[in-house]
Amino acid sequence: MTIPHRLYVGTIGEGLWRSTDGGTKFVRACDGMFVECHVRALAVHPHDPRILYLGSESGLYRSDDGAGNWRRVESPVNGLQVWSILLLPHDPDTVLAGTCPSRVFRSGDSGRTWAEARAEIVQDCPRIMHTRLTVLAADPTDPDTVWAGVEIDGLRRSRDRGRTWQRVGRGLSSQDIHGLALVPGNGRPARLLASTNNDLNASSDGGETWQPLGIGGILPWPYCRGLAQMCGRPEVIFLGNGDGPPGTVGAVARSTDGGVTWREERMPARANSTVWTFAVHPADPTLVYAASVSGGVYRSTDGGAEWEKLPREFGEIRALAWTPEFATA
Repeated sequence: MTIPHRLYVGTIGEGLWRSTDGGTKFVRACDGMFVECHVRALAVHPHDPRILYLGSESGLYRSDDGAGNWRRVESPVNGLQVWSILLLPHDPDTVLAGTCPSRVFRSGDSGRTWAEARAEIVQDCPRIMHTRLTVLAADPTDPDTVWAGVEIDGLRRSRDRGRTWQRVGRGLSSQDIHGLALVPGNGRPARLLASTNNDLNASSDGGETWQPLGIGGILPWPYCRGLAQMCGRPEVIFLGNGDGPPGTVGAVARSTDGGVTWREERMPARANSTVWTFAVHPADPTLVYAASVSGGVYRSTDGGAEWEKLPREFGEIRALAWTPEFATA
């Protein structure tokens, strides 16, 4: 039995959808923004499930009532494609937004004022026109350290909560970064994982050097996308796998030892495309959602060992989130 919760699905061209019954029924939740917007990023406030941030092709939006209403956060991000959002876990008033072309913007006061971070990132990429800041991740071992992954320009690290950024990442199998996971070492060096278009990579020296893991010899395909971790048990990691972007088949893989070993988990059938993203929340660490980029939504209630497919399918999914239900006025 899952706890009462809200599931949010961010789509391309269909806006944001919300379910309050575990995914049986969905309603569009776009009041205050373009109803057919491209939702590429969702972030939930760590202490208040009513507060959500959303990234679209026209900027950054915020809801204070669980996606009942949205308002654009007026900032230098206005008119830019927002691909990633991070609220620092130790200081959620600090909000970071990553865009396409790749730039990083920072607010230290919940979005009232903003500044562009100092980061040298290539913005043009012939293959995809412009690079994209696909992932922002907080370091669980150091509240001042933040990580950013760029498609296609590698890895950046900040030691000052996102104000300035430096390039790291010697030895990565590819500069096409899709996802990041950070596993505390508990007395040993922390382990970092980076998913790319051709492998999963690991680092044990703070991201300076990396080793490809040869994931294509373990999982069905070498193409790796979303990474997520079980809340409270960061050694349990979920990985989205597939045969390309968007691909025609996909799978969920799971590691229970910090990314040392992996196995493909049980799904009702192959996903219809690469598994792109996940949603987790500390209110119930065993409840995990996953989505394929071509519209399938999956749920696990046992921490990712077994999955069921929700009946509703969407056109294209790029973002997922879930929160515990809350009392409404």
